[in-house]
Amino acid sequence: MIKLLNIEKTFITKKGKVDALQDVSLEVQKGEISGVIGYSGAGKSTLIRCVNLLEKPSGGQVIIDGTDLTSLSSQKLLLARRKIGMIFQGFNLLKTATVYENIAIPLRLTGLPKSEIDERVRKYLSIVGLTDKTESYPSQLSGGQKQRVAIARALSHEPEILLSDEATSALDPDTTEAILDLLLKINKELGITILLITHEMHVIQRVCDRVAVMENGKIIEQGKTVDIFTHPKEKTTKKFIDSLFNHQLSEEILTSLRDTGKIVSFKYIGSSSKEPALATISKKYDVYPNILSGNITQLKGEPFGSLLVHLKGPVEETDRSIQYLKEQGVIIEEVAQ
Repeated sequence: MIKLLNIEKTFITKKGKVDALQDVSLEVQKGEISGVIGYSGAGKSTLIRCVNLLEKPSGGQVIIDGTDLTSLSSQKLLLARRKIGMIFQGFNLLKTATVYENIAIPLRLTGLPKSEIDERVRKYLSIVGLTDKTESYPSQLSGGQKQRVAIARALSHEPEILLSDEATSALDPDTTEAILDLLLKINKELGITILLITHEMHVIQRVCDRVAVMENGKIIEQGKTVDIFTHPKEKTTKKFIDSLFNHQLSEEILTSLRDTGKIVSFKYIGSSSKEPALATISKKYDVYPNILSGNITQLKGEPFGSLLVHLKGPVEETDRSIQYLKEQGVIIEEVAQ
């Protein structure tokens, strides 16, 4: 559905040349939700704006459903963009227009008949849960309601792809959850492919099938969300994942615990997160597990747990218990000295 091949983007500033994107390749399959995560300045906003050519790449190809957008004339590009909706952090609503008009005006510009415009406006306001706000103005809405209007406006063009540019960054935690649930609903019920960018790993964890991690204009790691969470390779990726679980203990505490056993990190995925693994090894081996910190969350509905555990006991027994846990599907790593 979306294929970015060797994308380059260079900006010329007063201070010189800035390589915002460097040889970036990314593929999003039809019907999935993919995320791009990175810290400020990583290049993710530039990348997502290249998908619909709001930013024209300096090099590379942007292929949407088999068509290279970079090769299209202005008129054909305009038509191709109608398949791509976009929502922004700042909502971009017309302050002097009602909710109804904020959705209807862009549709009028495409030449749709009045009856179809009315049908679409009411249909998509219903999908986002704002049927009672048609005559309200943006100043009368909460941040979450404004974002819902922006989503309805994007959906009203009936796109095949929805781009989300930090759409939840300006929202409080509860509202963020509601918007993420709405994106999941849109993806499932309307079959729309979604590509989002964020700096929050929580957003990736909640809704994304796949994730790409960006740093300094490059994708440093990408794959299925579950694979990235269970086997992160890059330091930045590990930092994002650790931000969800916060297994921070002082080196003084860790050193004292290592004198009586091993400190290991456990990761559980799917059914393995439901098994009483620590209770089992305490009975099978001469090992006494002590949970130092941990949490169980969801990876798009799939249970995912992360624990930091002190295994107190003889080296031979702790090694045997670790091997047993690995055989049960638990992903386990000894915390480095």
